[in-house]
Amino acid sequence: MQKVLVVDDEPAIVTLLTYNLEKANYEVESAINGPDAVQLATSKHFDAILLDLMLPGLDGVEVTKRLRQEKIETPIIMITAKTDEFDKVFGLELGADDYITKPFSPREVLARLKAVLRRSQGSSDKEASFDDNQQLRVGNILIDQSTVTVKVDGRVVKLTPKEFELLVYLVKRPNQVLKRDQMLEGVWGFDYAGQTRMVDIHISHLRDKIEADPKHPVYLKTVRGFGYRFEAPQHD
Repeated sequence: MQKVLVVDDEPAIVTLLTYNLEKANYEVESAINGPDAVQLATSKHFDAILLDLMLPGLDGVEVTKRLRQEKIETPIIMITAKTDEFDKVFGLELGADDYITKPFSPREVLARLKAVLRRSQGSSDKEASFDDNQQLRVGNILIDQSTVTVKVDGRVVKLTPKEFELLVYLVKRPNQVLKRDQMLEGVWGFDYAGQTRMVDIHISHLRDKIEADPKHPVYLKTVRGFGYRFEAPQHD
């Protein structure tokens, strides 16, 4: 049975999520503040975390930051009542895997959770089955899938888990024009209607980290009206 940590300071939300998760055959634990969430997530194994953005003690962004610093790679779905994109972007940048905006339906939460868990399990399966294709090299970029590291000109570049997945997805499809919804399905494992901005956010962060001049990218090209293309250098 998969185990989920629910973190929210609103008892009604915790009750609603716990009821629906247990009904869907998940084991659930809960916390009502940031410090307790960090303590639970670092001392016990969870398959996923549903994390409210606004929490007493430590907010959801700070909880995410601390867990990722502790190398806790449990998938995190951030729950926010805010419409301010900065909070969502910042949470995703630090390593959250998805976000849901209040008010939400239990069905939406379960769908997002299943997608995140499916993607997480798929990544684990792939890591266990790598053979001669552990490393991907394109131009001055070296991607080592076995150690989940990226080097640009020999220098290690720190990526979030989702940025790494997105980069591998793009590199394995060189010179193809990829639509945003196609990338959402391929990397996040679910077609989030109206949420294609998430792709733009991650592409922007990747450009900042792997491109010499992010404003004039060599690799991550925008194809206006369609999506993006990872342009592999041509060899003579």
